[in-house]
Amino acid sequence: MAVTTFAVIVVGAGLMGSAAARHLAKDGAKVALIGPAEPDQKRDHTGVFASHYDAARITRKLDNRQNWARFSQAAIARYAEVSQHGEQSFFNPVGAVIAGPEHGAGSDFIQAAQRNAQEDGIAHTALRETALRDRFPYFAFPDGILALHEADDAGWIDPRAYVRAEIAAAEKLGVTVYRAEVAQLNEGADGVQAVCVDGHVIKGAKAVVACGAFSKAEGLLPDPLPLTVYARTVAFFELDEAEAARLRDMPSVVYLPPDLVTDPYILPPVRYPDRKLYIKIGGDPVDRELNTVDEMKAWFRTDGDPKAGAFLQDQLMQLMPDLAYRAVTTGSCATCFTPHGNPLIFPQTDRLIVLAGGNGAGAKCADELGRLGALVATGGTIPVDIYAGSFRP
Repeated sequence: MAVTTFAVIVVGAGLMGSAAARHLAKDGAKVALIGPAEPDQKRDHTGVFASHYDAARITRKLDNRQNWARFSQAAIARYAEVSQHGEQSFFNPVGAVIAGPEHGAGSDFIQAAQRNAQEDGIAHTALRETALRDRFPYFAFPDGILALHEADDAGWIDPRAYVRAEIAAAEKLGVTVYRAEVAQLNEGADGVQAVCVDGHVIKGAKAVVACGAFSKAEGLLPDPLPLTVYARTVAFFELDEAEAARLRDMPSVVYLPPDLVTDPYILPPVRYPDRKLYIKIGGDPVDRELNTVDEMKAWFRTDGDPKAGAFLQDQLMQLMPDLAYRAVTTGSCATCFTPHGNPLIFPQTDRLIVLAGGNGAGAKCADELGRLGALVATGGTIPVDIYAGSFRP
Protein backbone atom coordinates (compact mmCIF):
# COMPACT_ATOMS: atom_id res chain seq x y z
CA MET A 1 0.00 0.00 0.00
CA ALA A 2 1.32 3.41 -0.96
CA VAL A 3 2.11 5.83 1.85
CA THR A 4 0.06 9.05 1.72
CA THR A 5 2.51 11.93 2.06
CA PHE A 6 0.06 14.84 1.80
CA ALA A 7 -3.58 15.33 2.62
CA VAL A 8 -4.05 17.34 -0.57
CA ILE A 9 -1.96 17.85 -3.68
CA VAL A 10 -2.75 21.08 -5.56
CA VAL A 11 -1.76 20.79 -9.21
CA GLY A 12 -1.25 24.25 -10.67
CA ALA A 13 0.73 26.95 -8.84
CA GLY A 14 -1.01 29.89 -10.45
CA LEU A 15 -3.64 32.29 -9.20
CA MET A 16 -6.34 29.85 -8.09
CA GLY A 17 -4.03 26.98 -7.16
CA SER A 18 -1.76 29.01 -4.89
CA ALA A 19 -4.80 30.48 -3.15
CA ALA A 20 -6.35 27.02 -2.68
CA ALA A 21 -3.11 25.75 -1.14
CA ARG A 22 -3.00 28.66 1.32
CA HIS A 23 -6.60 28.14 2.43
CA LEU A 24 -6.15 24.38 2.77
CA ALA A 25 -3.11 24.98 4.98
CA LYS A 26 -5.01 27.55 7.04
CA ASP A 27 -7.52 24.79 7.76
CA GLY A 28 -4.70 22.55 8.99
CA ALA A 29 -4.17 20.30 5.98
CA LYS A 30 -0.75 19.04 4.91
CA VAL A 31 -0.47 20.36 1.37
CA ALA A 32 1.80 20.05 -1.65
CA LEU A 33 1.59 22.76 -4.32
CA ILE A 34 2.98 21.66 -7.68
CA GLY A 35 3.64 23.84 -10.70
CA PRO A 36 6.55 25.09 -12.82
CA ALA A 37 7.99 28.57 -12.59
CA GLU A 38 7.49 31.06 -15.41
CA PRO A 39 9.82 30.26 -18.32
CA ASP A 40 12.70 32.66 -18.99
CA GLN A 41 11.94 32.70 -22.72
CA LYS A 42 8.46 31.83 -23.94
CA ARG A 43 9.34 31.39 -27.62
CA ASP A 44 11.30 28.17 -27.10
CA HIS A 45 9.35 26.90 -24.07
CA THR A 46 7.84 23.44 -24.63
CA GLY A 47 6.00 23.06 -21.33
CA VAL A 48 2.79 24.52 -20.00
CA PHE A 49 2.02 28.19 -19.41
CA ALA A 50 0.07 29.97 -16.67
CA SER A 51 -2.38 32.84 -16.86
CA HIS A 52 -0.58 35.19 -14.45
CA TYR A 53 2.46 36.02 -16.60
CA ASP A 54 1.71 39.74 -16.69
CA ALA A 55 2.22 42.86 -14.59
CA ALA A 56 -1.33 44.23 -14.42
CA ARG A 57 -4.89 42.92 -14.27
CA ILE A 58 -8.04 44.88 -13.47
CA THR A 59 -9.65 44.43 -10.08
CA ARG A 60 -13.04 45.78 -9.07
CA LYS A 61 -16.13 44.88 -7.10
CA LEU A 62 -18.53 46.19 -9.74
CA ASP A 63 -19.65 43.49 -12.16
CA ASN A 64 -22.74 42.80 -14.23
CA ARG A 65 -22.67 39.18 -12.98
CA GLN A 66 -23.65 38.97 -9.33
CA ASN A 67 -21.54 35.92 -8.48
CA TRP A 68 -18.44 37.54 -9.92
CA ALA A 69 -19.16 40.78 -8.06
CA ARG A 70 -19.33 38.75 -4.86
CA PHE A 71 -16.24 36.66 -5.64
CA SER A 72 -14.29 39.87 -6.06
CA GLN A 73 -15.72 41.50 -2.93
CA ALA A 74 -14.57 38.53 -0.84
CA ALA A 75 -11.15 38.37 -2.50
CA ILE A 76 -10.45 42.11 -2.28
CA ALA A 77 -11.35 42.06 1.42
CA ARG A 78 -8.40 39.66 1.91
CA TYR A 79 -5.82 41.42 -0.26
CA ALA A 80 -4.25 43.06 2.79
CA GLU A 81 -4.06 39.73 4.61
CA VAL A 82 -2.39 38.00 1.66
CA SER A 83 0.00 40.91 1.14
CA GLN A 84 0.98 41.01 4.83
CA HIS A 85 1.53 37.29 5.29
CA GLY A 86 3.13 36.91 1.88
CA GLU A 87 5.32 40.00 2.39
CA GLN A 88 4.53 41.14 -1.12
CA SER A 89 2.62 44.21 -2.32
CA PHE A 90 0.42 43.58 -5.36
CA PHE A 91 -2.70 45.80 -5.16
CA ASN A 92 -2.80 49.30 -6.65
CA PRO A 93 -6.09 51.02 -5.64
CA VAL A 94 -6.34 53.59 -8.44
CA GLY A 95 -10.07 53.02 -8.91
CA ALA A 96 -12.04 51.45 -11.73
CA VAL A 97 -14.74 52.43 -14.19
CA ILE A 98 -17.29 50.12 -15.78
CA ALA A 99 -19.18 51.80 -18.63
CA GLY A 100 -21.76 51.03 -21.30
CA PRO A 101 -24.92 52.29 -23.04
CA GLU A 102 -27.46 53.48 -20.49
CA HIS A 103 -30.44 52.82 -22.74
CA GLY A 104 -31.27 50.62 -25.71
CA ALA A 105 -29.15 47.81 -27.11
CA GLY A 106 -26.49 46.63 -24.67
CA SER A 107 -27.90 48.57 -21.71
CA ASP A 108 -28.46 45.38 -19.71
CA PHE A 109 -24.66 45.27 -19.17
CA ILE A 110 -24.41 48.49 -17.16
CA GLN A 111 -27.89 48.23 -15.65
CA ALA A 112 -27.07 44.80 -14.19
CA ALA A 113 -23.81 46.13 -12.76
CA GLN A 114 -25.66 49.00 -11.13
CA ARG A 115 -28.30 46.68 -9.64
CA ASN A 116 -25.63 44.43 -8.19
CA ALA A 117 -23.81 47.43 -6.73
CA GLN A 118 -26.97 48.69 -5.08
CA GLU A 119 -27.93 45.27 -3.72
CA ASP A 120 -24.51 44.64 -2.21
CA GLY A 121 -23.81 48.23 -1.16
CA ILE A 122 -20.77 48.74 -3.39
CA ALA A 123 -19.82 52.41 -3.20
CA HIS A 124 -19.69 54.05 -6.61
CA THR A 125 -20.51 57.25 -8.47
CA ALA A 126 -22.65 57.29 -11.60
CA LEU A 127 -21.23 59.63 -14.26
CA ARG A 128 -22.82 60.77 -17.53
CA GLU A 129 -22.11 63.30 -20.28
CA THR A 130 -20.54 66.50 -18.85
CA ALA A 131 -19.83 65.01 -15.41
CA LEU A 132 -18.03 62.08 -17.02
CA ARG A 133 -15.96 64.35 -19.28
CA ASP A 134 -15.08 66.67 -16.40
CA ARG A 135 -13.99 63.81 -14.13
CA PHE A 136 -11.92 62.01 -16.77
CA PRO A 137 -11.06 64.56 -19.49
CA TYR A 138 -8.65 62.18 -21.25
CA PHE A 139 -11.53 59.79 -22.13
CA ALA A 140 -13.86 60.46 -25.06
CA PHE A 141 -16.88 58.39 -24.17
CA PRO A 142 -19.76 59.04 -26.60
CA ASP A 143 -23.05 60.47 -25.45
CA GLY A 144 -25.48 57.97 -23.95
CA ILE A 145 -22.83 56.16 -21.90
CA LEU A 146 -23.32 55.54 -18.19
CA ALA A 147 -20.06 55.09 -16.29
CA LEU A 148 -19.93 53.70 -12.77
CA HIS A 149 -16.80 54.90 -10.99
CA GLU A 150 -15.59 52.79 -8.09
CA ALA A 151 -13.00 54.94 -6.35
CA ASP A 152 -12.15 52.68 -3.41
CA ASP A 153 -10.91 49.07 -3.27
CA ALA A 154 -10.58 48.90 -7.05
CA GLY A 155 -7.84 49.42 -9.61
CA TRP A 156 -5.30 46.82 -10.67
CA ILE A 157 -3.23 44.00 -9.29
CA ASP A 158 0.15 42.63 -10.31
CA PRO A 159 -0.77 38.97 -10.86
CA ARG A 160 2.81 37.74 -10.64
CA ALA A 161 3.22 39.46 -7.27
CA TYR A 162 -0.21 38.17 -6.18
CA VAL A 163 0.90 34.59 -6.83
CA ARG A 164 4.23 35.18 -5.08
CA ALA A 165 2.39 36.51 -2.03
CA GLU A 166 -0.05 33.57 -1.94
CA ILE A 167 2.80 31.07 -2.23
CA ALA A 168 4.96 32.79 0.40
CA ALA A 169 2.02 32.93 2.81
CA ALA A 170 1.22 29.28 2.07
CA GLU A 171 4.81 28.22 2.74
CA LYS A 172 4.68 29.93 6.14
CA LEU A 173 1.71 27.69 6.91
CA GLY A 174 3.69 24.59 5.99
CA VAL A 175 2.82 24.10 2.31
CA THR A 176 5.54 22.29 0.36
CA VAL A 177 6.12 23.75 -3.12
CA TYR A 178 7.42 21.62 -5.98
CA ARG A 179 8.49 23.56 -9.06
CA ALA A 180 7.62 20.85 -11.53
CA GLU A 181 5.07 20.11 -14.25
CA VAL A 182 2.65 17.26 -13.58
CA ALA A 183 2.34 14.88 -16.53
CA GLN A 184 -0.18 12.48 -15.03
CA LEU A 185 -2.43 11.94 -12.02
CA ASN A 186 -3.02 8.34 -11.01
CA GLU A 187 -5.97 7.72 -8.70
CA GLY A 188 -6.10 4.58 -6.59
CA ALA A 189 -7.92 3.21 -3.60
CA ASP A 190 -5.30 4.62 -1.24
CA GLY A 191 -4.83 8.05 -2.78
CA VAL A 192 -3.49 9.99 -5.76
CA GLN A 193 -0.04 9.99 -7.31
CA ALA A 194 1.18 13.03 -9.20
CA VAL A 195 3.81 11.94 -11.71
CA CYS A 196 5.94 14.89 -12.74
CA VAL A 197 7.73 15.46 -16.02
CA ASP A 198 11.06 15.40 -14.17
CA GLY A 199 10.31 11.94 -12.75
CA HIS A 200 9.25 12.94 -9.24
CA VAL A 201 6.17 11.20 -7.82
CA ILE A 202 4.19 13.04 -5.15
CA LYS A 203 1.48 11.26 -3.20
CA GLY A 204 -1.62 12.56 -1.50
CA ALA A 205 -5.07 11.53 -0.32
CA LYS A 206 -6.71 13.98 -2.76
CA ALA A 207 -5.71 16.31 -5.57
CA VAL A 208 -7.08 19.68 -6.65
CA VAL A 209 -6.57 20.33 -10.38
CA ALA A 210 -6.17 24.08 -10.92
CA CYS A 211 -4.31 24.32 -14.22
CA GLY A 212 -6.42 26.87 -16.07
CA ALA A 213 -6.65 26.11 -19.79
CA PHE A 214 -4.22 23.24 -19.32
CA SER A 215 -6.70 21.47 -17.02
CA LYS A 216 -7.88 19.97 -20.32
CA ALA A 217 -4.58 18.10 -20.76
CA GLU A 218 -4.82 14.33 -21.03
CA GLY A 219 -3.70 12.43 -17.96
CA LEU A 220 -4.94 14.86 -15.32
CA LEU A 221 -8.67 14.13 -15.08
CA PRO A 222 -10.65 11.04 -16.13
CA ASP A 223 -13.43 13.08 -17.74
CA PRO A 224 -12.78 16.04 -20.07
CA LEU A 225 -13.85 19.46 -18.82
CA PRO A 226 -16.32 21.57 -20.82
CA LEU A 227 -13.92 24.51 -20.93
CA THR A 228 -13.86 26.70 -24.02
CA VAL A 229 -10.42 28.25 -24.38
CA TYR A 230 -10.02 31.36 -26.52
CA ALA A 231 -6.80 32.87 -27.82
CA ARG A 232 -6.54 36.50 -26.75
CA THR A 233 -4.33 39.35 -27.95
CA VAL A 234 -3.36 42.33 -25.80
CA ALA A 235 -1.77 45.57 -26.99
CA PHE A 236 0.76 47.61 -25.02
CA PHE A 237 1.13 51.36 -25.63
CA GLU A 238 4.51 52.59 -24.40
CA LEU A 239 4.39 56.02 -22.73
CA ASP A 240 7.06 58.46 -21.67
CA GLU A 241 7.24 59.74 -18.11
CA ALA A 242 5.42 62.98 -18.91
CA GLU A 243 2.43 61.26 -20.50
CA ALA A 244 2.20 58.78 -17.65
CA ALA A 245 2.24 61.70 -15.20
CA ARG A 246 -0.61 63.37 -17.13
CA LEU A 247 -2.63 60.17 -16.65
CA ARG A 248 -1.62 59.64 -13.03
CA ASP A 249 -5.25 59.49 -11.80
CA MET A 250 -6.47 57.21 -14.60
CA PRO A 251 -8.57 54.27 -13.38
CA SER A 252 -8.86 50.82 -14.86
CA VAL A 253 -11.69 50.62 -17.42
CA VAL A 254 -14.15 47.97 -18.58
CA TYR A 255 -16.22 49.30 -21.47
CA LEU A 256 -19.03 48.12 -23.72
CA PRO A 257 -19.17 50.57 -26.68
CA PRO A 258 -22.49 51.37 -28.36
CA ASP A 259 -21.55 49.30 -31.43
CA LEU A 260 -21.43 46.20 -29.18
CA VAL A 261 -18.64 44.74 -31.34
CA THR A 262 -16.38 44.03 -28.40
CA ASP A 263 -15.93 44.96 -24.74
CA PRO A 264 -12.40 46.33 -24.28
CA TYR A 265 -10.66 46.52 -20.94
CA ILE A 266 -7.93 49.07 -20.34
CA LEU A 267 -5.23 49.32 -17.70
CA PRO A 268 -3.76 52.68 -16.66
CA PRO A 269 -0.02 53.36 -17.03
CA VAL A 270 1.91 50.53 -15.34
CA ARG A 271 5.66 50.06 -15.11
CA TYR A 272 6.55 46.63 -16.45
CA PRO A 273 9.64 44.50 -15.66
CA ASP A 274 11.52 46.13 -18.56
CA ARG A 275 11.09 49.41 -16.59
CA LYS A 276 8.97 50.93 -19.34
CA LEU A 277 5.50 52.39 -18.78
CA TYR A 278 2.58 50.92 -20.71
CA ILE A 279 -1.16 51.27 -21.05
CA LYS A 280 -2.61 47.86 -21.86
CA ILE A 281 -5.82 47.11 -23.75
CA GLY A 282 -7.51 43.81 -24.51
CA GLY A 283 -10.76 42.73 -26.14
CA ASP A 284 -10.50 40.62 -29.31
CA PRO A 285 -13.13 41.31 -32.00
CA VAL A 286 -13.24 37.60 -33.00
CA ASP A 287 -13.17 34.51 -30.80
CA ARG A 288 -10.50 32.03 -31.87
CA GLU A 289 -10.86 28.73 -30.01
CA LEU A 290 -7.84 26.71 -28.93
CA ASN A 291 -8.87 23.05 -28.89
CA THR A 292 -5.72 21.16 -27.97
CA VAL A 293 -2.83 21.55 -25.55
CA ASP A 294 -0.43 21.80 -28.50
CA GLU A 295 -2.50 24.68 -29.92
CA MET A 296 -2.43 26.43 -26.55
CA LYS A 297 1.34 26.10 -26.22
CA ALA A 298 1.90 27.31 -29.76
CA TRP A 299 -0.34 30.34 -29.14
CA PHE A 300 1.38 31.32 -25.89
CA ARG A 301 4.73 31.29 -27.69
CA THR A 302 3.53 34.02 -30.06
CA ASP A 303 3.02 37.77 -29.65
CA GLY A 304 -0.66 37.48 -30.46
CA ASP A 305 -2.56 38.32 -33.64
CA PRO A 306 -1.38 41.47 -35.49
CA LYS A 307 -4.89 42.09 -36.90
CA ALA A 308 -6.38 41.98 -33.41
CA GLY A 309 -3.59 44.29 -32.26
CA ALA A 310 -4.47 46.83 -34.95
CA PHE A 311 -8.13 46.63 -33.93
CA LEU A 312 -7.21 47.26 -30.29
CA GLN A 313 -5.06 50.22 -31.29
CA ASP A 314 -8.04 51.74 -33.07
CA GLN A 315 -10.28 51.06 -30.06
CA LEU A 316 -7.96 52.84 -27.65
CA MET A 317 -7.48 55.82 -29.92
CA GLN A 318 -11.24 56.25 -30.18
CA LEU A 319 -11.52 56.33 -26.39
CA MET A 320 -8.29 58.28 -25.77
CA PRO A 321 -7.70 60.34 -28.95
CA ASP A 322 -5.13 62.62 -27.32
CA LEU A 323 -2.95 59.76 -26.04
CA ALA A 324 0.72 60.31 -26.82
CA TYR A 325 2.60 57.05 -27.12
CA ARG A 326 5.99 55.93 -28.37
CA ALA A 327 5.24 52.48 -29.77
CA VAL A 328 2.67 49.67 -29.72
CA THR A 329 3.52 46.03 -29.15
CA THR A 330 1.30 43.00 -28.68
CA GLY A 331 1.24 39.88 -26.56
CA SER A 332 -0.70 36.65 -26.23
CA CYS A 333 -2.87 35.24 -23.47
CA ALA A 334 -5.91 32.97 -23.20
CA THR A 335 -9.23 32.88 -21.37
CA CYS A 336 -11.30 29.88 -20.25
CA PHE A 337 -15.09 29.95 -20.29
CA THR A 338 -17.59 27.50 -18.84
CA PRO A 339 -21.05 26.74 -20.26
CA HIS A 340 -22.93 28.44 -17.40
CA GLY A 341 -20.57 31.32 -16.62
CA ASN A 342 -19.65 30.09 -13.14
CA PRO A 343 -16.24 28.59 -12.40
CA LEU A 344 -16.02 24.81 -12.20
CA ILE A 345 -15.47 23.87 -8.55
CA PHE A 346 -16.54 20.29 -7.88
CA PRO A 347 -15.26 16.78 -7.07
CA GLN A 348 -15.03 14.88 -10.34
CA THR A 349 -14.24 11.71 -8.36
CA ASP A 350 -13.87 10.97 -4.67
CA ARG A 351 -10.24 12.10 -4.82
CA LEU A 352 -9.98 14.55 -7.75
CA ILE A 353 -11.37 18.08 -7.35
CA VAL A 354 -11.66 20.54 -10.22
CA LEU A 355 -10.91 24.26 -9.77
CA ALA A 356 -10.99 25.99 -13.16
CA GLY A 357 -12.82 28.44 -15.39
CA GLY A 358 -11.98 32.08 -14.73
CA ASN A 359 -14.45 33.29 -17.39
CA GLY A 360 -12.28 36.33 -18.06
CA ALA A 361 -12.43 37.55 -14.45
CA GLY A 362 -10.49 34.99 -12.44
CA ALA A 363 -7.43 37.04 -11.52
CA LYS A 364 -9.14 39.60 -9.29
CA CYS A 365 -11.23 36.88 -7.60
CA ALA A 366 -8.49 34.28 -7.24
CA ASP A 367 -8.27 34.18 -3.46
CA GLU A 368 -12.01 33.58 -3.09
CA LEU A 369 -12.09 30.98 -5.86
CA GLY A 370 -9.16 29.24 -4.19
CA ARG A 371 -10.97 29.34 -0.86
CA LEU A 372 -14.05 27.74 -2.41
CA GLY A 373 -11.87 25.09 -4.03
CA ALA A 374 -10.31 24.32 -0.65
CA LEU A 375 -13.77 24.18 0.90
CA VAL A 376 -15.01 21.64 -1.63
CA ALA A 377 -11.78 19.61 -1.35
CA THR A 378 -12.35 19.19 2.39
CA GLY A 379 -15.96 18.07 1.98
CA GLY A 380 -17.74 21.41 2.21
CA THR A 381 -20.23 22.96 -0.15
CA ILE A 382 -20.38 26.35 -1.84
CA PRO A 383 -22.83 28.55 0.13
CA VAL A 384 -26.04 28.90 -1.85
CA ASP A 385 -27.13 31.95 0.15
CA ILE A 386 -24.21 33.87 -1.39
CA TYR A 387 -23.52 32.27 -4.76
CA ALA A 388 -26.19 31.15 -7.21
CA GLY A 389 -26.22 28.48 -9.89
CA SER A 390 -24.19 25.38 -10.55
CA PHE A 391 -20.45 24.94 -10.17
CA ARG A 392 -20.50 21.55 -11.89
CA PRO A 393 -20.47 20.93 -15.65
